[in-house]
Amino acid sequence: MVAKKIILSNQKGGVGKTTTAVNLGAYLAQMGSRVLLIDLDSQGNLSSAVSADMKLPSSYDVIIGRCTPEEAYQKTPVENLHVIAGGIDLAGLSVELVNELAREFFLKNALAPIEQNWDYIIVDCPPSLGLVTINAMCWTEYVIIPMQCEYFAMEGLNLLMRTIANVKKQLNPHLEILGIVFTMFAVRTRLANDVVDDVTAYFPDKVFETKIPRNVRLSEAPSHGLPINLYDRTSAGALGYESLAEEVAARV
Repeated sequence: MVAKKIILSNQKGGVGKTTTAVNLGAYLAQMGSRVLLIDLDSQGNLSSAVSADMKLPSSYDVIIGRCTPEEAYQKTPVENLHVIAGGIDLAGLSVELVNELAREFFLKNALAPIEQNWDYIIVDCPPSLGLVTINAMCWTEYVIIPMQCEYFAMEGLNLLMRTIANVKKQLNPHLEILGIVFTMFAVRTRLANDVVDDVTAYFPDKVFETKIPRNVRLSEAPSHGLPINLYDRTSAGALGYESLAEEVAARV
């Protein structure tokens, strides 16, 4: 069976994209699926959140052909969950690829040999709509958009939607938006509920029912190199991501 391919994308930073990638992958693995996380961000936050060794081959090495994906796999503290780490070399990747032939398909070509080995491959994109993110969009089937409940995030959503539509039209006809997930949701604030209502009205079939609450345990877990299901599985954040994983599995 070919892996379900999912990317987490939002050009706005600080919206919970990496937290969602890590914990979605951890709960899908806990449910018994074979899951590979790939960190495409030069900051490497996903990698550190699962205790990856940043000295080993990275996603940069895989994309440029310096090593195979199999040589870059690392185990994580979660059974069935592996990772290909990110790193600082990714910061210049867009510049390196810009003059290459078929520059949008380097990631797709690099990962093609391993797609039979996993149930899910989940990619954490950098907070931009540059060439690295475009490579991820040309490879994937599904985009999950983590979104904070504020109006500036809504403005960025329009640009992201246009980019996805353009990639779908010109480069990857199989590209679909799996859903928009609200993160850092404060249920008692009017602003948060207004943003949810507005986005749901505009994209009625794309918003996940699960909303990830503001939760200090989610913020603490990465400093221990653990996903939330191992750090505090009874916390509100853990229950939110467990629910999201079940919803994602049902949708794909």
